[in-house]
Amino acid sequence: MAARAALATSAAGAARADSTTLTGARVVLPGGTVENGTVIVEGTSIAAVGPGPAPEGTPVRDLTGHWVVPGFVDLHNHGGGGASFTGGTALEVLHGVRTHREHGTTTLVASLVTADIDFLVRRAGELAEIVQQGDIAGIHFEGPFISPCRKGAHSEELLRHPDPTEVRKLIDAARGTARMMTLATELPGGIESVRLLAEHGVIAAIGHTDATYEQTVQAVDAGATVATHLFNAMPPLGHRAPGPIPALLEDERVTVELINDGTHLHPAALELAFHRAGPRRVAFITDAMDAAGFGDGVYQLGPLAVDVTDGVARLVEGGAIAGSTLTLDTAFQRAATVDRIPVEDIVQAISVNPAKLLGLYDRVGSLEPGKDADLVVLDEEFALKGVMRQGTWIVEPK
Repeated sequence: MAARAALATSAAGAARADSTTLTGARVVLPGGTVENGTVIVEGTSIAAVGPGPAPEGTPVRDLTGHWVVPGFVDLHNHGGGGASFTGGTALEVLHGVRTHREHGTTTLVASLVTADIDFLVRRAGELAEIVQQGDIAGIHFEGPFISPCRKGAHSEELLRHPDPTEVRKLIDAARGTARMMTLATELPGGIESVRLLAEHGVIAAIGHTDATYEQTVQAVDAGATVATHLFNAMPPLGHRAPGPIPALLEDERVTVELINDGTHLHPAALELAFHRAGPRRVAFITDAMDAAGFGDGVYQLGPLAVDVTDGVARLVEGGAIAGSTLTLDTAFQRAATVDRIPVEDIVQAISVNPAKLLGLYDRVGSLEPGKDADLVVLDEEFALKGVMRQGTWIVEPK
């Protein structure tokens, strides 16, 4: 009913020169999917959204046979388009951001991999400027405070215990733009660091961890609220030593990241996470490295060489999975067509939940009047056909 009222009110005045009206699509709103919906964009914002046709006399773009969903929000992303967020220049970072925008990710957090503390301090300062320009939504430190037992594609010689003094140094270097830090919270200093992060409004994420079930419960009680790429880089579920996975799935305070690329997770594991945590506690991420949207070849992930073959990234030395080449439009399409997850639940995981975690839900994450005009157009097979960010087409539907 609110959507109807907003649409009618907006239509009462003369159309703005910078307005766009989309009609005919299935539009996914916070209250459910609207058939034959209308979205009116004015400037950079959504002016109205709701069921029914556009007001008479309004120029429209007919999207019959399509879906319109909120722009995607990626909590965990290391690069794309050949550009690394850890090592690229400012222009290269923006190119990586643009690559992911072309695949529907209109809001993105730049993730850093393990490196020397002084390097991470400098890099945080550089990325902070890009955050302040509005091109990325914040910084995620994945390492160096992680377990050598579960290091994945991180350089072991650069790993260290989570010293709260060094954690604070990174927070300060980011100048208010640090959004998340992944920790192996069972290490010395881990619980104190979780508390410090929580006090400073930075998400403490449990990942690359060898923690027990009991240690994981302790970390969540201390303030950790995210599971970094659940199932990956942590002990598998055991019937006598359950490890971190059930502790993270069962606690209502925890959002679990999932990499839905068909490589990182078996469909049964994805189904388990959705069933146990529920769609309101799942966040689809890419964990993308610079090969995303670029192609096969040999790349660098921090100091480590990565070989990408058939879209799968693995360390040259040792063969461990090294991030992904995933983009969120592919994650969405796979969730809908392979995993058979309801579209509204996918939107919850790919837009709503990450926006809420980042404290940005007042601006992004759903299609509502007054929010940024960030949206994605998908066809009936859930292939991406259009992307709009803040009222401007990044990919214009044909």
